[in-house]
Amino acid sequence: MVRNSTQFYGTGRRKTATARVYLRPGNGRIFVNKRPIEEHIPREILRMDLARPLRLCEVDDQFDVFVNVSGGGSSGQTGAIRLGIARALLDVNPEFRARLKPEGFLTRDARKVERKKYGRAGARRSFQFSKR
Repeated sequence: MVRNSTQFYGTGRRKTATARVYLRPGNGRIFVNKRPIEEHIPREILRMDLARPLRLCEVDDQFDVFVNVSGGGSSGQTGAIRLGIARALLDVNPEFRARLKPEGFLTRDARKVERKKYGRAGARRSFQFSKR
């Protein structure tokens, strides 16, 4: 869904995190919640994972990425941003689908935390059993 000719939009979700991603022509800077990415996501491995769709499509130095993300932790937010970037790249050029789809960047990861059940210590773990 194109907002205007110079801005591209994509939404991503992962666990309980939701990210709204905007791509605008620029020089490769990434801002998360109006702060540079280094301030919001301190782990280097997560920052590298987040930018993989941009590098795969070889446009990492052509767009600035602006993200509003809420909910979840750092890993969930990173996954949500990555999906949002991949969907926004499809707005830029639908031919990117051939590169993004085999790598799994367009697939929503539906795994969530399973709820705790009554009569159990956790979702599946039983209470400790004592034979005697």
